[in-house]
Amino acid sequence: MKRIVFATGNEGKMAEVRMILKDLGCPIVSMKEAGIDVNIVEDGKTFEENAIIKASTIMKVCGDIVLADDSGLEVDYMDKQPGVYSARYMGEDTPYTVKNNHIIKELEGVEGDERSARFVSAIACALPNGDVITTRATIEGRIGYEEKGTNGFGYDPIFYVPEFGCTTAEMTPEQKNQVSHRGKALEAMKIKLKELSEFNEMFNS
Repeated sequence: MKRIVFATGNEGKMAEVRMILKDLGCPIVSMKEAGIDVNIVEDGKTFEENAIIKASTIMKVCGDIVLADDSGLEVDYMDKQPGVYSARYMGEDTPYTVKNNHIIKELEGVEGDERSARFVSAIACALPNGDVITTRATIEGRIGYEEKGTNGFGYDPIFYVPEFGCTTAEMTPEQKNQVSHRGKALEAMKIKLKELSEFNEMFNS
């Protein structure tokens, strides 16, 4: 079966990915849907390194074109924490509402531009021939004073984007995909994929 595997088990992320990549004209499946259950050790020091580790590991298991992302929140006042540890910050099983409120508390008394933060996303694509390509994008914003919004997932309820006057959790999925770090990085990856002879041979021949 011709497909692209996206190396994640996060259903919220998969919904975003499918919406953005739908015009590639091929099925985008999660690891679970592909029947892949592999424990990946994400020990990279950068978002790119972790994305490459994930994509390359899964490509070796299934032999498909594999996409992976590593993304996270950088809070400037907290020395860019949680950064590459965003998913594991305060423990992987800790609810995000606990993580979000912890970050809000860390910024108590901090105002204006000192609340600056960004979401970062690095996308890696591992090809069956062993080649790996990456893209990276960010969205700048601030840490809000309370959780707002029910769309999105993770740190979205505390990530306020002044340009839009709301958090990314208050945006519609369509709005978010147009401006988000992952949306922009995936759009850039989509352009690169369409230029690859291996992709075109697999899906357009």
